[in-house]
This record gives sequence, C-alpha cells and structure tokens, in this order.
Amino acid sequence: MIDEMLHQTRRERRHRPGDDRTLTVRKPDYRNLKNSFAPQPVFSEDEVAAIHETALRVLEELGIKVLLPDARKVYRDAGAIVDDDTHMVRIGRDIVEAALAAAPRSIKARAGAASRDLTFELGNMMFLAGSGAPNVTDLDRGRRAGSLADFEALTKIVQSFDVLHMQGPYVEAQDVDVKYRHYAVSRTQLTLSDKMPFVYARGTPQSEDAFEMMRLARGVSHDEFRDNAWCYTVINTNSPRQLDIPMAQGIIDFARAGQISVITPFCLAGAMAPITVAGALTLQHAEALAGITLAQSVRPGAPVVYGSFSSNVDMKSGAPAFGTPEHVKATLGAGQLARLTGLPWRSGGGSASNVSDAQAAHETQFALWGSVLAGATLCIHAAGWMEGGLSVSYEKLITDIEALQTVAELFQPTPGDAEAIGYDAIAEVQPGGHFFAAAHTMARYRTAFYQPLVADLSNFGNWTESGSKTATERANGIWKRVVDDYRPINRAGEIGDVLDSFISKRMSEGGAEAVS
Repeated sequence: MIDEMLHQTRRERRHRPGDDRTLTVRKPDYRNLKNSFAPQPVFSEDEVAAIHETALRVLEELGIKVLLPDARKVYRDAGAIVDDDTHMVRIGRDIVEAALAAAPRSIKARAGAASRDLTFELGNMMFLAGSGAPNVTDLDRGRRAGSLADFEALTKIVQSFDVLHMQGPYVEAQDVDVKYRHYAVSRTQLTLSDKMPFVYARGTPQSEDAFEMMRLARGVSHDEFRDNAWCYTVINTNSPRQLDIPMAQGIIDFARAGQISVITPFCLAGAMAPITVAGALTLQHAEALAGITLAQSVRPGAPVVYGSFSSNVDMKSGAPAFGTPEHVKATLGAGQLARLTGLPWRSGGGSASNVSDAQAAHETQFALWGSVLAGATLCIHAAGWMEGGLSVSYEKLITDIEALQTVAELFQPTPGDAEAIGYDAIAEVQPGGHFFAAAHTMARYRTAFYQPLVADLSNFGNWTESGSKTATERANGIWKRVVDDYRPINRAGEIGDVLDSFISKRMSEGGAEAVS
C-alpha cells in the first residue's frame, strides 16, 4: 500500500518545481566507525587507581610465571627479577611504566585495499566475528568439527559485510594438519578478502611463514613490512599469572616483526580469577601489563592492543557465562583501565547458549552494549559465537550482523538543522492527513531509514503467507546467498599463484610444526 501511494505521488509531482532531486539507494558507510557514546564508568576514579596500583603490586611482589626461557631473558635484561628455577618473573613498576610510555596510542593498520585500512585508537570502534571455535553449526548440517571449507565460507561472509572490519580465526580447519594449517588459513584470508588478516601465534616458524605470505601478497619488502602493521594475532595468558611458551614466543615474534599483538588475559571470575569484578579486573590488568611490557622490552613502540575478556562462571557447573551483568560490568571497568593506560583496547562479546535462540541474542547484545558503552576499540566475538566459544553459527553470524549494523547506525550523526526539523512538511500536511506524500518524505524516503538485513517488518498476514519463517530461518537463506554471490577481490588469482609457489616449496620441506 505504501509503495502504491509513493508511486502515485511520484507521478503527480513529476513536473513540479523543486521535486526533481535524484532518489538514490541508501549506502551507509560502516568501514570507519567513531563511537559517539560517552564512556560509562562502573568504578570511581579512586577505585580505578587502586586497581591499577594493586596490579602493579601483583607484578612487583608476586610476579608472573613465564615458561619461555627467551622471554625470561628479555624481562631480565629490562631489569626484572627472574628466578629460572621457578620460572617466576617479578616486574618493577618502573619497567611497566616505561613500557606503557613506549607503546603507541594510535596504530595504523594496513589492509589489502587502502579503503580497508584501520586505525586502532581510543574513540574508534571495530567489530570481529566469533573466533577460535573448534566447531561450526548451521540449520542444514547441524553441529560439526570445523573444516577448511567452513573457514573459506565464513571468510567470504565476513568479507561481504563492512561492519565486520577484520578477518579472524573463526573456526579451526581440522581437516588440515596443524603443521600445514597456517598455510591454508593464510592463503584463504589473502585470496578471498582484502581486510586485515589474522595470524596464529604457534611458534616462530609458523609466524615467519605467515609473515612471508603477507609480504608476498602485499608486494612489500621486509623493511616495509616491519615498519607497518599488516596483520595481527591474539595472545592469551594462562590465568592466573602464567604466560606459556607459544604465547610468550608470539609476543616476541610479533613485536620484532612490527605486527599487532592483542594481549588478552581470559579471566573468569570465580574460576581463574577472584570472584569479584574488581578482583578479576586486577588480575587481568596485571597480566595484560606483563604482556605489554614484554613486547615493549623486545621493541619499544611495538604495536600492542590492551586486551580484556573477563566474565564469570556458573558456580553450579563451572561453565563460563557471557552477556551477564558481571561480564558487562567487567567490560566497563576494563574500559576505565584502558583509558588510564591510553592504549587502544579490545573487549569480548559472545554467548554461552548452545543454539541460536533468544538466550544467544540476549547475551550477545548485552555483551555488545557493554563494549559500546565502555568505549572498546575492537570487540572480538561480536557475531556468531556460541557455547562459550565452542562453536560458530552461520545463522547467528547473520542475525548478529543486524545488531552490529544497528549500533553502527547509532554512531552516525542525527541531523537537527532546519531541513531535518521539517517545519514546511508539518505545514504542508493538513490535520488528520499523512506524510507519505509530503515533499519532505518524497525527497528522503529511499535513504531515511535503516534497511533491515534479517528482520521482517511485514504484518502477521504477509509474514504467514511468506512461510512464517523465524529470524534464524531467514538468516539461513541469507548466508547462503551471500556465499553464492561472493565476488572475488582484486588480484585474487595473481596473489594465489604467488602464494601457491611459496606453499608448495615449504610443504616439500616438511611444513612447520606448531609449538605447544
């Protein structure tokens, strides 16, 4: 009915003066988002200062266990007190403060296309799909172990939506041997996407292989690669107070190569951290500072992102919980601590639900709002992540993208000038009339409102006639169409040929074992 009215009005107004403006399709820009919400605190300034002070005390008096000898040597050379027998490293606050002073407040990240370049700094916001899951699930095939085909499909989907800003390790390609998996994953990202890629930190040989693939794909020299951030990794500490061998080596490798380390303790209150939000954040802060200090001790100015992913557990089962009040509060508090350091920082979304249902949507969106209101620079697991990270859902990826696009729309300025206020429109429409045919409406109706990706805004009768599909069922059809309609990136074939030559050579040499 509305379409008919608009069509009739267009015919009536076709030759009227002032009504010849071109009606265009709405094309929102989600590539470089500025968070327009004021950061919300959960602690007072004195409490934040006390958490920071206690974290420094933890590092100075209690220390952190560092399993990698080379990392302990870096700490020792920086002035830390190291006990090689116990692997304990105690880091003075002067060392930590020097590291924080050296770490960059703004990181320019290079993608495969200049329009995809990113800037990691406070005030900007980026979203990343659910990552690191061993399993995938969809309505057709159910829950199953992740494969390279799944990784490729998820890469295509993420490439197709601007509100997801980076590529990531969505699911483990378990049908590829670990010593070859990094080749397949890197090739997939570099040939199917022009967004910034992820690299696993699974030992120096695998990292160096991936770095070389980045250089080949981007056509840059070793110096150009080292002087710019072309890829990133995520470093997780082993809470409480332990840094294992692959993670410590990853910090060192990425710092030396000038690539981004997102240094993220994973502190679950009541399990791997104190049961209080403040206590969990104190431990998280200490561990993040220890990782940042290692990176800056290797190479002052190395690009690092302060990481936060603290939530609580179900005290009945011990299972991790997400999107809870405690998760949101921990994210808000992490934002306060990140702003104290001045560094760009990451938060975490996600859900503990086992299926893409109301619980999954509820938990993910509360976690998302925690990240938005905390002023996170990067929110990881913002779409598709379920079961506390054990699976990524194709359908939930799509329904969560709807939420992310809604948030991105909220970041956009809302005009309040005379044209937007619309006095002439109000004057044009007589009492009891409607604004469908008003000149103000006709000039804007194609671009005035967000166009839903998944949501069905039809009435019950039309919805029933269309098959009575739920949002999850509609999302099933959407992700399939996105994969089918995927368009190759520029130079995909050329990049693939160059990478295949390198991969063939390395595989003939036996590949690269992962470090555990």
